[in-house]
Amino acid sequence: INIWCAAGKGTFGTQELIDRIETSGLKNVVSHRKIILPQLGAPGVAAHQIKQFTGFKVHYGPVRSADLPAYLEAGLKATKEMSTITLPLKERVVLIPIELIATVKPFILISIALIILAGLLGPSGFQAGVINNGLFAVAALFLDILGGTVLNPLLLPYLPGRAFSAKGLFVGVVIAVRLIYLRGMDMQIWTGKMEAMSWLLMIPAISAYLAMNFTGASTYTSLSGVKKEMR
Repeated sequence: INIWCAAGKGTFGTQELIDRIETSGLKNVVSHRKIILPQLGAPGVAAHQIKQFTGFKVHYGPVRSADLPAYLEAGLKATKEMSTITLPLKERVVLIPIELIATVKPFILISIALIILAGLLGPSGFQAGVINNGLFAVAALFLDILGGTVLNPLLLPYLPGRAFSAKGLFVGVVIAVRLIYLRGMDMQIWTGKMEAMSWLLMIPAISAYLAMNFTGASTYTSLSGVKKEMR
């Protein structure tokens, strides 16, 4: 995944390989002119240019490094299994702690701000504002983060839409609707409608944003697709 991400961003690419091959003096170290690259690095590499400027012919190896011995024994030929990219539940779960840790600091800072604002702006005093509105806002933010960083990767194949933002948006809408129901917001009055609309706009937006972080950890997105989704 790291190679795929680097290739998509251009940091693992044609010019970088040419520079490394030349500066390392690889021609003087080996007698052959073959270089094996990870298959997921292909999006950033122009093999014909590598051949033109260095003399080395590019061979794309298997997806996983564990298959390299079998690939070499087969004469640099990858089987279908070696070339198949998967993202099963086990691999998706591994990514969850990384995304969760990245949200800890923003969550703490935003939670403090929400509690202070709820206390200062509440019509019934600071303490009542914190209890009635601040704690609910913090809980909503916490559930929103869990939706974008935990539920999204766990349910990834089953969520509607191809775009990661759409998947995160769906999770956020479900969370928002559930929170609005549990909160018991009165839709007969203007303030109740405004509060419900605010949560319905904010929660899905945050969940969609967090879900988009997984585009860099997934093997079936593309750089062009990510750019299109970011517009």
